[in-house]
Amino acid sequence: MTPKNFYDLTLKELQTYIVECGLPRFRANQIYRWVYGSGITDFTQMTDISRTLHPKLQEILTFNLPKVVWHKQSQIDGTQKILLEVNDPEGEQQTVEAVLIPSENRLTLCVSSEVGCNMACKFCYTGKQKLKRRLTVSQIVGQYIAAQKVLPEGQRISNIVFMGMGEPLDNPDNVFRSIEVFHEPSGFNLSRKKITVSTSGLVDLIPLVTKSKTRLAVSLNGSNDAVRSYIMPINKKWPIAELMKACKEHADETGDSVTLEYVLLKGVTDSIEDARELHRLTCNLPCKINIIPFNEHPGSGFTRPGEEAIRAFQNELIRLGSHVL
Repeated sequence: MTPKNFYDLTLKELQTYIVECGLPRFRANQIYRWVYGSGITDFTQMTDISRTLHPKLQEILTFNLPKVVWHKQSQIDGTQKILLEVNDPEGEQQTVEAVLIPSENRLTLCVSSEVGCNMACKFCYTGKQKLKRRLTVSQIVGQYIAAQKVLPEGQRISNIVFMGMGEPLDNPDNVFRSIEVFHEPSGFNLSRKKITVSTSGLVDLIPLVTKSKTRLAVSLNGSNDAVRSYIMPINKKWPIAELMKACKEHADETGDSVTLEYVLLKGVTDSIEDARELHRLTCNLPCKINIIPFNEHPGSGFTRPGEEAIRAFQNELIRLGSHVL
């Protein structure tokens, strides 16, 4: 029998697998608590598991996580970046980044869901890279474990956002299974309301976010179809009206507001009329608008607006009554 990677399994999947291997179901719960509760992966240190079972467990389970390549902390805002190696089965070396973002009342981990991306958003650095692979559950959960290890003792990640490399809803099975691991009370025990799934607009899959009882964020970035289709090809398949309808349905069913991310691109999305159009588009949706001045990178073809234009855009939204982050 080929052993399975423990970190690729939800608790329910581990229970099923343990039984299939001829062991009692409760052994899965014991192992789960030892690994996620105490960080112990050596069966000989799991004191409530009989020594006679150790050889069998070593045959059926492995504990493989992404390797940390480097960890850097900003001296300006305290943000910490962790680069992890997630080699594919053929052995090609690939990496993804997880980011710890501190704020006054929370510590948020931004995780990646893919190496590269299929969405090809024009302003996005990752969007210029073809999709190379979708991350496994262990490679998503591994970002959390790696991030938790760099924190001082007693400090804990409070929130998770799927806003790193890749489109989360382009890897739905592994993203939502990893959410089950994050939420499991005998594991990391994170509230579903502390987990946010971001999408560029895969409208048909937004109900999966609703079903998971997590929060929804949408990369809107355009206030009309002409502009949004120009910078985000997904809009040609799922135009703004359908996207807003899906967001409204999510908000109505969950009672949650939707976070709308809006990147300011000089001369493209940053005019006062753009702000007014954005307000008209979103005023009937329970939402928060997160204005993100463009982070310039070589070859993007876009530039960041000046500080005056950024403030003017924000102030116009606030004047009109939008909830701006």
